[in-house]
Amino acid sequence: MSHAALLVLADGRFPAGGHAHSGGVEAAVASHGVHDAASLEAFCRGRLHTAGLTAAGLAAAAATGYDPIALDEAADARTPVPALRHVARKLGRQMLRAARAAWPCPELDQIAHSLPKGAHQPMVLGVAARAAGLTPLDAARCAAYESIGGPATAAVRLLSLNPFDATALLARLARELDDVAHAAAEAAARIDAEGIGVLPAASSPLLDITGEQHAAWPQRLFAS
Repeated sequence: MSHAALLVLADGRFPAGGHAHSGGVEAAVASHGVHDAASLEAFCRGRLHTAGLTAAGLAAAAATGYDPIALDEAADARTPVPALRHVARKLGRQMLRAARAAWPCPELDQIAHSLPKGAHQPMVLGVAARAAGLTPLDAARCAAYESIGGPATAAVRLLSLNPFDATALLARLARELDDVAHAAAEAAARIDAEGIGVLPAASSPLLDITGEQHAAWPQRLFAS
């Protein structure tokens, strides 16, 4: 296993398209739900334990080598809002392009062939992690971190927030992030015995609602 590969995959400069997305925080800022470092931390914590946990479970399961088509269908079922399904597949296409360049392998090629319109990003992330020689827990950590790192970075631009404050809140959430990643990886380890329903399916209705609303905005800084 190459720990350096995890750094590459989790790096914000990895060209997977995440920089263009706010993870729902742009809509939260517009509604004044997020307005400072404390409210951003609460937002990120909630996102980590819902959307982040769900994404981490899918990524970990994909990293075990479980059927990616079945996982993509499971991701669809866990993403009830059309706008967010579109975003997940758009990010999945970009992640797939980057991963195939970095870690060419038949599994990534098969996803491109079987799902030409795009696959859900967490599933692609998990297959990419496996191709890079990483573990399901590594994939879960990467997905969980993405779920809060994106919003924290976006909030720096949206609120003119001090970048040191954004970094500090991510550091404070590190232990919870590890807990989420371990829970996701443990669920993924049981998928062969218990079926795909064992994966987390934590809901975040407000993120779903605001995600659909945000997609209809005529002007916005971020794609989602």
